[in-house]
Amino acid sequence: MNRSICWLCSLFRDGTNRVISKISLEEVLQWSQSFEKLMATKYGPIVYKSYLKTEYSDENMEFWLACEKYKKILSQRKRISEAQKLFKEFIQPQAPKEINIDSPVREGITLKIQEPTQCCFDEAQKIVYLHMERDSYPRFLSSQIYQSLIFTLSAQQQSTVCLKEEK
Repeated sequence: MNRSICWLCSLFRDGTNRVISKISLEEVLQWSQSFEKLMATKYGPIVYKSYLKTEYSDENMEFWLACEKYKKILSQRKRISEAQKLFKEFIQPQAPKEINIDSPVREGITLKIQEPTQCCFDEAQKIVYLHMERDSYPRFLSSQIYQSLIFTLSAQQQSTVCLKEEK
């Protein structure tokens, strides 16, 4: 089995070595309805990020999540520090986890982080969200990671139903 799938399954296992009820089949099936539904759940982004690692594009999810966290910062001093970190890690040319955004957006952020606000990364975050939604998300739905998770949860649900019927 693929290492990322093994890691993912271990994340959702309990002491009996079954995929635990932290995540339900219904929730996992809802992820296929829309990218927005995937991102709105507790475990959807975790599973999706695991998939993005297999595509070597997990920097998109890391940036998106970092932006969500950044927006909640109230302290201006901490916001300045975090804005600089985000810029160095994701935005500046040749950044370690450089995201795919166009030059005007990159230049706009360069200006905005001089006096950062809660929304100085919004445009880049929207672009990254659209990249994930349009490019990686359709492949995720047919990926081994997603299909294996559905299969495992379906099999678990079936065995639970069978055990209840036997009693």
